[in-house]
Amino acid sequence: MGCGNCSTNKNGVPKGCKSNGNCATGSCGSGNKLAVFDWLSNMTLPTGEAPFNIYEVRFKNGRKHFYKNAEKLTISMGDIVAVEGSSGHDVGVVSLAGELVKVQMRKRKIEADSDEVKKIYRKASQKDIDVWQEARQKELETQRKGREIISKLGLKMKLSDVEYQGDGTKATFYYTADDRVDFRQLIRDLASAFSIRVEMKQVGMRQEAARLGGVGSCGRELCCSTWLTDFRKVNTAAARYQQLSLNPLKLAGQCGKLKCCLNFELDSYVDALKEFPKQEVVLNTEKGEAIFVKMDIFKQLLWYTYKEESYKWYKLSLEQVLEIIELNNAGEQASPLEEYESEILDDPKIDFENVVGQDSLTRFDTPKKPKRNRRKVKKGVNNKPAENKVADSKVTNKSPQKNTEKTEVEKKKRPDNRRTSTRNNRPNNTKPKGEVKQNNNTASNKQQPVENKTTPNKKRRRNNNKKRNNNGNNNAENNKQK
Repeated sequence: MGCGNCSTNKNGVPKGCKSNGNCATGSCGSGNKLAVFDWLSNMTLPTGEAPFNIYEVRFKNGRKHFYKNAEKLTISMGDIVAVEGSSGHDVGVVSLAGELVKVQMRKRKIEADSDEVKKIYRKASQKDIDVWQEARQKELETQRKGREIISKLGLKMKLSDVEYQGDGTKATFYYTADDRVDFRQLIRDLASAFSIRVEMKQVGMRQEAARLGGVGSCGRELCCSTWLTDFRKVNTAAARYQQLSLNPLKLAGQCGKLKCCLNFELDSYVDALKEFPKQEVVLNTEKGEAIFVKMDIFKQLLWYTYKEESYKWYKLSLEQVLEIIELNNAGEQASPLEEYESEILDDPKIDFENVVGQDSLTRFDTPKKPKRNRRKVKKGVNNKPAENKVADSKVTNKSPQKNTEKTEVEKKKRPDNRRTSTRNNRPNNTKPKGEVKQNNNTASNKQQPVENKTTPNKKRRRNNNKKRNNNGNNNAENNKQK
């Protein structure tokens, strides 16, 4: 049966009970912690046997108690009932009925005749439901004002939750504290501020997280707020058995204590570690002594290193380590760890196989053509062949200037500044004089750049001679004046 407050209104918009994932008003799955499905509801009882007259009633935050149907009312699962309280009456929802209640009472070790089993007064009337809902709406404001009063008194405690009784005459304040707290003055201030009877109840860090709820580091709802009720002690030894780093930030939950899930797989780790040798055992080999570094429990692999050469680790199987220990116990030294490591064959990992290119996201896209480096052609410029370009560069005046600049630089580097004659650059092949003259006449245009090369040298000599003459004249005039 679903919660009535979670239905939709006339416009189709969900109403919502504003419980933020911790429903306690109905029997929807989020707030019904450890809800039991009554699979015996459709079965008839044997003849002559009366139905079990004790029912399980659920209150806020999954709190459950057992109540006796002394008036023999017709009650079914999901009904809202008024039950006996410490003073007055409380209102809750019937979460379980029938023969399965006996099983739940046996788990909690509660007998049918004990004083903890109280009475069911009646089915809740509309007036009882209205008073109950008004009291539930006061809880947030009461919690806020209660924290203000605690801060004024300077008490070292944390108010985590407030729960009103169904008739609105009493409120239970749940708090957490590391040390003992004297809250006698606090009770007086709270009773005068809200005009109710006050009950203070201390809970642990784990119980507080279970009441508030939340999402763990695994991405799921907290185990303590959904299904876990048996809070066992968690030690750091559980992390050591599982080869986990002792980092309190990673091992602690939202309650500030060690995570309860460290105990879930502890038994399997302890059983697997029975075959492994102790970590303090030292392996004696021909190369030296080897000490333990780390292990992989389920793959049955261990890593050892030499005491003198600790920079390199050697991977060994569990069988190889046990073999070396047997040799050491017999008084023999084992072969070096390199030989044992070479015997281990690493199985290739079977990864996702490409079936007809199904893993490619761009398999349906058209392939792009490669770009070619094409030179941009300017308009109005004739593209001449390479031979003509070489010929034109020889005729133009730019090339001789570059050649003259090169020759000047080369001459500066030379210590004697001698001119290089064209005769020395002639080939060794001798030809007739007539042919040589004809070649000189025809190649006169080609020798023009060579003439240009010599002109700067002549100018330089003239300038040097003028400077020498001027210096000589100046020296003579100075001698006459003296």
